[in-house]
Amino acid sequence: MDTTKTAAPTAAEADTAEDKAAPNTPADATTPEAADGAAAGTPAEDAHVDADEDFDQDADLDADPAAGAAAQGSGVGSAASAIVAAGLGLVALSGSWVSRVIAERQTLIGQIESAGATTAKAKIAALYGDAWHMTALVNGVLATLALLIAVFVLARPAFGAPGRVLPVWVRSVAWAAVALGIIGVLVFGLMYFDLLVALPTAAE
Repeated sequence: MDTTKTAAPTAAEADTAEDKAAPNTPADATTPEAADGAAAGTPAEDAHVDADEDFDQDADLDADPAAGAAAQGSGVGSAASAIVAAGLGLVALSGSWVSRVIAERQTLIGQIESAGATTAKAKIAALYGDAWHMTALVNGVLATLALLIAVFVLARPAFGAPGRVLPVWVRSVAWAAVALGIIGVLVFGLMYFDLLVALPTAAE
């Protein structure tokens, strides 16, 4: 029976054995995780890119509110003007309180003046004709204002920012005001000059 003991390998021999047992891998081979990490970039580079994008977005947000507020304010003004023009056109055609008061005042003046009138035509003109003419004049002025405001609303985008277009409903209201204003100017102009409704005549 052999009772001899094998000597333990030294540290140098153990290292040599481990180097032989390890697989020979290429020096330039990389794992998929390493490739993904290289493609993604370092955390510092990613943080720098994110900071630049955030700065650009903040700059856009800072610039947009001023332009948006200006466009919104201009749109509100145009809408309000179109509504006012349409209202004036309706008031002119239906008769305003101002025109009624002026007509009543003119009627009172006519009653005073009719006391010295010598003919029936002069009395009719003093009592009724002058009041009717004042009513037509006041309502014609309101119709003219409605027409001018509506035309201003429709023409304003041509003198404003390039490419600016009014909303459809604003243009519709403005065109309606234009139609009402034209009708009012024609009707009250003809009434003022006694071409549409002439004064009645009485026998002398």
